[in-house]
Amino acid sequence: MVDIHSHILLEIDDGARSWEMAVQMCQMAAEDGIQHMVATPHANHEYPYRREEFSSLLRELESRIQPKIGLSLGCDFHFSFENLEDLMQHPESYTIGRTPYLLVEFSDFAIPPGVSSKLQELMDWGLRPIVTHPERNPLLQRTPQRVLHWVECGCILQVTASAFTGRWGKRAQGVAEWLLRHDAVHVLATDAHSLSSRPPILSAAREAVAKLCGQELADVLVDGNPRAIVNGEELPYFLAPKKG
Repeated sequence: MVDIHSHILLEIDDGARSWEMAVQMCQMAAEDGIQHMVATPHANHEYPYRREEFSSLLRELESRIQPKIGLSLGCDFHFSFENLEDLMQHPESYTIGRTPYLLVEFSDFAIPPGVSSKLQELMDWGLRPIVTHPERNPLLQRTPQRVLHWVECGCILQVTASAFTGRWGKRAQGVAEWLLRHDAVHVLATDAHSLSSRPPILSAAREAVAKLCGQELADVLVDGNPRAIVNGEELPYFLAPKKG
């Protein structure tokens, strides 16, 4: 399995708090069957994103973990005016590795009316936005059809793995399952922040999705699609979302 969204770099956001925790999170992921993790520190007004510094931290973490797993760097890109302005100048500073894939996080309090056109603009420039955890966003929970429109335009959807196991409550789980039934979930990721409340575990969600939609789709969401993303390849599974 491959995890494209995690906060395993220490003391730079609300994720790992020490080297020990960062190493243990990677070890826990490996024991769960995760072979590659993308470290995605927040990039927002509270946590400034410094690619060069974080790359050094990632290399140090890689040297400390046993068993070895693959690591690469991306970011949890907050969809703000300031971030978008810098993204246009330095897209390689925010994408997953050297790929065109970019995790995009929306505010829980307001989503700009022109967001659809801006997402399309990013795609026109060659980026592939991956909308993160829409099932947890209270605004998108009320209007999941809006998310389907973004998928129709070419955006990828990443749902938090633990949403399928009830970690975020019934509403988030219901929206995650609704998106899944509408062929609008492309990747499951841990969004891991810790060892306990938000651990780097994908296998439980894979089992939950397998019960809902079959093992083949479950495997694609935790391996086929995320592996293609870290390799900069086209997704093997990307359908037009179902209406209604």
